[in-house]
Amino acid sequence: MSYVAVYSVASPDTPNKVLTHFDDIAATLADHGVRFERWTSSPVERGASDAHLIAAYQAQIDALGYPSVSVLSVTGDHPQHAELRAQFLDERRYSEDEVRFFIAGRGLYSLHIGNYVYAVHCEKNDLLVIPAGIAHWFDMGENPYLVTLRLSHSVKGDVPEFTGSDIARLFPGLDD
Repeated sequence: MSYVAVYSVASPDTPNKVLTHFDDIAATLADHGVRFERWTSSPVERGASDAHLIAAYQAQIDALGYPSVSVLSVTGDHPQHAELRAQFLDERRYSEDEVRFFIAGRGLYSLHIGNYVYAVHCEKNDLLVIPAGIAHWFDMGENPYLVTLRLSHSVKGDVPEFTGSDIARLFPGLDD
């Protein structure tokens, strides 16, 4: 189930509120310019190629207007899953939007906005668009399972600007 847990930066152990209804999640995030949508599943077979995954969602991708699309697929048996997880756990910003669509699996995006952290638990069919400049981190968990599309304006994607803060270590992760 998708949800957003809202934490005060001053109390990272206990959320102020947890929202589980789609409309509440979308409205709360929209207040900060973050887009949260649920797309209809397209039929894709397990193990489908990246090209097939992209083709299955091409109409939605085109409607968003991001010309570059890549696939991230990670499972617990991926030989470098621990390294992949670690590279996303540090707080960062991008100079362009971070756009992810979850084809399968789950992940936790934590958005640091002002004095709050919005922990957004995304699952299959969730689209999350984090506007450029919003500090955030991502946790795929100790035993990851996710297949996502990453949309961007450039073929290389964007290079993260790390904030140098250790705030991500203070808040619960996906498995907590």
